[in-house]
Amino acid sequence: MFIYGKITAIKNSTPVTVRESNLTSSTSESPNSAQLSYRDAGVDIDAGDRLIQNIKPHAKRTMRPEVLTGIGGFGALFEISKKYQNPVLVSGTDGVGTKLKLAFQLNKHDSIGIDLVAMSVNDILVLGAEPLFFLDYFACGQLNVDTATAVVSGIAAGCEQAGCALIGGETAEMPGMYPSGEYDLAGFAVGAVEKNQIIDGSSVQAGDVVIGLASSGAHSNGYSLIRKIIDSKQIDLASDFHGKPLGEVILTPTRIYAKPLLALMRQLPVKGLAHITGGGLVENLPRILPNSVMAVLQKEAWDIPPLFSWLQQQGNVPDDEMYRVFNCGIGMTLIVAPEHANEAIKLLNDLDETAFQMGQVRSRSGDESPTVIV
Repeated sequence: MFIYGKITAIKNSTPVTVRESNLTSSTSESPNSAQLSYRDAGVDIDAGDRLIQNIKPHAKRTMRPEVLTGIGGFGALFEISKKYQNPVLVSGTDGVGTKLKLAFQLNKHDSIGIDLVAMSVNDILVLGAEPLFFLDYFACGQLNVDTATAVVSGIAAGCEQAGCALIGGETAEMPGMYPSGEYDLAGFAVGAVEKNQIIDGSSVQAGDVVIGLASSGAHSNGYSLIRKIIDSKQIDLASDFHGKPLGEVILTPTRIYAKPLLALMRQLPVKGLAHITGGGLVENLPRILPNSVMAVLQKEAWDIPPLFSWLQQQGNVPDDEMYRVFNCGIGMTLIVAPEHANEAIKLLNDLDETAFQMGQVRSRSGDESPTVIV
């Protein structure tokens, strides 16, 4: 990985992945002043070097043959595979939001990186893109090597799930910018799709079928409301929730749909995909629908997972608010022609997804909502 800054390229490291630390400062000296070091200013270069050594084996596990060797410290090289005839690059970026606050509270940092990868790779997957590589940004006030190593190990695990290479990143240690023990994350994914296979929803028409893929939990959206409910009700995160600590359930990492959906797209035509993130079902499905149609979803088509029912009860959250804040058990939706629906569901279920028909596309007129749940 890279950490862009003033450290020189790491010698004797895996050549495909380099990380350097963002360690830039300005100082002024007077003849009578004591000598100061970067460590005195709150930046530990040695800790950054230890982090680099710790994360190399994690990044190495994610490598793809297209990642070129001989990289210095300023950028990574990735060769587009010759399997593509007319490739279009697809990019996405995202963070994890206030789910991080719960990770801090529970001192659990090894899965939040999966969330980071998932939010970007699931987004570019919607366009039919195969995730190729990923970069991360880790920012903190004081670098804790163990915590940062746990975070990056999770990022690498997410990249393995998505099939993309972790080829770069930045660790920025910025004294005074963040409270002690806290950090922020951002991620960047790049994928590729054949130009004539881009999925943009333009072919969706009345009669098509909406298929839902189950989420693993709240994924990475709605956590400001989740935290508000927990704080206002003074709920103990160690309390039992269906056989597991509540905190563990709430921190369940976001599901990554890349491999099963790419396998499906190789077998069947997919007309549209929607990643159900902030805005829930009612605001994300319309993003892929032509103006002439609407999606009608059936409530009884799927069981709302216990976590969402519990959140609604604890917070007295109206149904409409639930559907526009949370994924309510659906992490991804896809739209296929009716003659392909049963085969698509079977294929996805055979790949260990939980897939089911949850609605249909019909003609839209006047000021009808583009997505309704009945």
